[in-house]
Amino acid sequence: MESKKHHVPTRSVGTSGSTNLKTETFFHWEDGLKLTKAGLAVDFRRRQPRAFISHAHSDHIGRHEYALCTPETAALYQLRLGPRTTRHLPYREPLEWRGLRLTTYPAGHCLGSAMLLAEDGDESLLYTGDFKLGESATAERAELPHADILVIESTYGTPAYRLPPRGETIEKFLALVRQTLENESTPVILTYALGKSQEVTKILTSSGIGVVQHRTVFDVSEVYERCGMSLGGFELFEGRVEPGKALVVPPGMGHLDKIGCQTRFAVTGWAIEPSAKYRLRVDHAIPLSDHADYDELLEAVKIVHPRVVYCTHGPESFVERVRDIGFDAHPLGRPSQGRLF
Repeated sequence: MESKKHHVPTRSVGTSGSTNLKTETFFHWEDGLKLTKAGLAVDFRRRQPRAFISHAHSDHIGRHEYALCTPETAALYQLRLGPRTTRHLPYREPLEWRGLRLTTYPAGHCLGSAMLLAEDGDESLLYTGDFKLGESATAERAELPHADILVIESTYGTPAYRLPPRGETIEKFLALVRQTLENESTPVILTYALGKSQEVTKILTSSGIGVVQHRTVFDVSEVYERCGMSLGGFELFEGRVEPGKALVVPPGMGHLDKIGCQTRFAVTGWAIEPSAKYRLRVDHAIPLSDHADYDELLEAVKIVHPRVVYCTHGPESFVERVRDIGFDAHPLGRPSQGRLF
């Protein structure tokens, strides 16, 4: 029987031009990934009749009429955008839906983050969304099932983004925080309100350091707690930080003059760049990421072992590297711009 082909409009593939793929019905690109048979948009920001949401970061959600996602993502999604109609897809529990079997698997990115495996009986597609293979303090470790087609988020798709071992990074971070406290300065930690803030909080509280959180972080943390993810001892920031505690705030916060002497930290994978500390205007840049680094991206491709790979949100040079290791690979959509956090 003739194998299925995939409709990927040339205008949206990227700068390398046509991928020599023929039209079929499994998926297509419409300024975003759509599972054609099911009419299901995947991680769209613009409103859709039916959409899958891999996780609740703002660049992956929209005010959809009907959304499929994990229960934890549903709770965070509704915190951010108000009451929405959702259908829960718990990890590893297949759903027969509009001609496809849909199964979510942990992505290791943040609470509730999920990869989506779509199967139609003839072939399968795995969409990773944002993911990380390694350990996380607050997210279930990623699982990568086999699929014929892999759509992989490849943010850190250059060798420059080989991150140091997680244990070393955390040890250095804690040492700097403790030194800051000994110097009677307040550690002010700037990082995303959803995901990284909760991981940083858990790392600190597990080491006996109390945490005070900005309101936007605190609200997310309360959802984590309700979903069964304990973060330890944290409290709401109400204008002051007691000695011996760290303050966790979103990026872009002002100097917070009212809290007195402070030492500022940025916690982000982009901190691996030599100039990061100066660009981010902090005293310390800590390269702790919730994205797969370069080596993890290549490892993920090998684990899934697909027939064809489509790379999104990363440099096109990564496509060439995937081809070098023996896979049929293509860019999908436009290369993304670097993000600071």
